[in-house]
Amino acid sequence: MPPRSARPADKFDDDDYPAYTMGRAAEMLGTTPAFLRALGEHRLITPLRSEGGHRRYSRYQLRIAARARELVDRGTPVEAACRIVILEDQLEEAQRLNDQYRRATAGSNLPAAE
Repeated sequence: MPPRSARPADKFDDDDYPAYTMGRAAEMLGTTPAFLRALGEHRLITPLRSEGGHRRYSRYQLRIAARARELVDRGTPVEAACRIVILEDQLEEAQRLNDQYRRATAGSNLPAAE
């Protein structure tokens, strides 16, 4: 039996695997391919390309796109929605790193940053 990571079915469990075509991604989000292209133009998501040059999206990218769509549906311009989602993502990452730092320094004699 091949190692777990080598099984083709494991790609379906990978949030970063580009499994969805543009048409399928747009259908899943209830939007248009033009909306997905706009997200790419504003650098919110960068789809991978198939060997034939077609855009392919991952589940992670679809979640990001869905968040941007929520904002656009509430009246936020696409460019602003993309910037908001990028900033939310950066804040979440900074908080995660800060938590890691605090856990790492909690048992040491180093003073924690305030």
